[in-house]
Amino acid sequence: MSKTSPQNSATDANGVSVIHSQAHSSGLQQVPQLVPVSPGGGGKAVPPSKQGKKNSFVDRNSDEYRQRRERNNMAVKKSRLKSKQKAQDTLQRVTQLKEENERLEAKIKLLTKELSVLKDLFLEHAHSLADNVQPVGTESTTTNPENSGQ
Repeated sequence: MSKTSPQNSATDANGVSVIHSQAHSSGLQQVPQLVPVSPGGGGKAVPPSKQGKKNSFVDRNSDEYRQRRERNNMAVKKSRLKSKQKAQDTLQRVTQLKEENERLEAKIKLLTKELSVLKDLFLEHAHSLADNVQPVGTESTTTNPENSGQ
């Protein structure tokens, strides 16, 4: 069995109590355990972006505020322009694809008609050849005078 040494607890800036314990006698290093300060564990988790900010009054006349608002307004304009451009590009692509689809459908109709005409010509030619060829057992009974003397 391994022995553990005494534990020290401290509260960090976020109100979370961190328990630090010294290494076991086995030489393994322990990871600090996070324990909520309040016994009920209540309270919301605060995102890192909001942790350092306070709910203090913001002076709307300060240069810093005006610069942040200006940067934000420019970012909003840029985002809206980008969104409009993306929508226009999408509409243009849809129009282009519809035109291509119509062109391809017209080509399909043309090729289908061509196939039908060629098939009819082939069948007509095949029937005319079949009419000209006599079956093997029904050759004409006329004898060839050259072969009859032999």
